[in-house]
Amino acid sequence: MEIYYFMIIGYLILSWFPNARDSFIGELLGKVVEPYLRPFRKIIPTIGFIDLSPIVALIALRFVVLGILAVIKFVVGVF
Repeated sequence: MEIYYFMIIGYLILSWFPNARDSFIGELLGKVVEPYLRPFRKIIPTIGFIDLSPIVALIALRFVVLGILAVIKFVVGVF
């Protein structure tokens, strides 16, 4: 999870530099990260030039991981 989290952050940082997303690393991160970010971009509109959807996507990812960990702890605790 942490690796994917940092991949999203790295992909967002690449957006600050011209043509950085057109590099090999940018395209690789785009193929991995964009399918997850795309639904959030459809729901959350941009405010001016600021795209808030990645922030919401990162928060949602954190909640999903915490939920999965809670379920695992519950299941392991039952046995």
